[in-house]
Amino acid sequence: MVQTPFTWRYGGHQVFLSGSFNRWSERMPMFLVEGSQNIFQRIIDLPPGCYQYKFLVDGTWRVDQQQICDLDEYGTMNNIVLVRGTELTSPDLNAEAFRPSTSRTSSSAGPLNEPVLQLSDGEMDVFRQVLSMHLLSSSTYELIPNSGKVLALDVEVDVEQAFHVMYDSGLAVMPLWDENRGQMVGMLTASDFILILLQLQRNHTMFGNPELEVRTIAAWKDWKLQHHRDVIRAMVPLQRRPLIHAGPDDSLADVASRILQNNISAVPIIHSVPGPSPTLLHIASLAGILKNVCRHFKNHLGYLTLLQQQVGYVPLGTWSIDVRRALGRPLLTLHPNDPLSSALTLLLEAEISSIPIVDNGGNFINIYSRSDITSLAKDNIYTRIQLNQMTVSQALELTAERGRDRYKTCTRFDSLYRVMELLSEPDVRRVIVVEASSRRVEGVITLRDVFDFFSR
Repeated sequence: MVQTPFTWRYGGHQVFLSGSFNRWSERMPMFLVEGSQNIFQRIIDLPPGCYQYKFLVDGTWRVDQQQICDLDEYGTMNNIVLVRGTELTSPDLNAEAFRPSTSRTSSSAGPLNEPVLQLSDGEMDVFRQVLSMHLLSSSTYELIPNSGKVLALDVEVDVEQAFHVMYDSGLAVMPLWDENRGQMVGMLTASDFILILLQLQRNHTMFGNPELEVRTIAAWKDWKLQHHRDVIRAMVPLQRRPLIHAGPDDSLADVASRILQNNISAVPIIHSVPGPSPTLLHIASLAGILKNVCRHFKNHLGYLTLLQQQVGYVPLGTWSIDVRRALGRPLLTLHPNDPLSSALTLLLEAEISSIPIVDNGGNFINIYSRSDITSLAKDNIYTRIQLNQMTVSQALELTAERGRDRYKTCTRFDSLYRVMELLSEPDVRRVIVVEASSRRVEGVITLRDVFDFFSR
């Protein structure tokens, strides 16, 4: 057991304490500190754990805004204390103690080797507990915009037509509707078009060939199930699985977990009621969930030191081997004159969403992403090219015409929260870490990297 002090510093006639440590069933009286007329305190023996608590001051429930606080699953604001062994992340600790140092040394740009977080396990536990409570108490309904439209494709739509619809709509993923079954049955993604174009190239044919077997989306999905191993050289055969989706009342924690566990980019939010056809409300993605998280934590940064850590010292992302030698897989890059077919094949076989494009000195030029494949629909360019003859640079000229932010850059000295804000912007699914003066690519941080780190 750990002696844990709880302190109310703001006066009152009668002050009581209650919390999750006593299942909120008891109001424990607090006592004036000797020599003070305003400070009440109560010391309780608690086992290690994370607890929520609140003060009842003259009949009114109050929280101490100068301490760590967050909403519970019912939307009620409570203070939080972490009791850890003989150590305590104390409720007496003033919020100023949680504020990060404003000093930043960016001149030492040597290798990071193994990243070392500049905070305790207790502070990490507090953050993950606060994040978990927020995600569990927030629903996917909060992701649905007040206005706008959501598009779905019928599985009997021609694949070429679907390609153009995705390009014209600026979408990289679209839900699929089966009229015969009266339900959503799957998702069509930019990766589908990469697979189709690569397979057409291998067969020395292209869209428009009257002998082409795969015409509709349904026919393509069936064909992919049968030939998945041959197309992307996967060792495990693809299996048909039910559509992963969410309801408007599902928690953001559940939705994020489904996306991560199933290695998908988004899930449709579907409202199902007995009788009528289900209603497609929106597409839930990690970007939307992260935007919700950033908005919630924006005014709590002083309490959550993890979010103020320099991203170069946070163990997430993919890094060049000369910058960080201790983590994961190497950072893959391509050059502007590499053939587009090489980029597309690398995206699939390495199971990554984008590849930085660099010059001979390793300096950042651009990125090529899976979603960029839809730009080949412009003026039916895909019908007139060979993927092994078009360069990455030529393909990127098509994406520039869309005028969208496809990526953001940062340095290793930017805060984790800054990177999270960048990743939550529309169409930005990855942040390229560059060396400030030379623009040399040092790493890539994706949406999935951030959520994987938070869920460890």
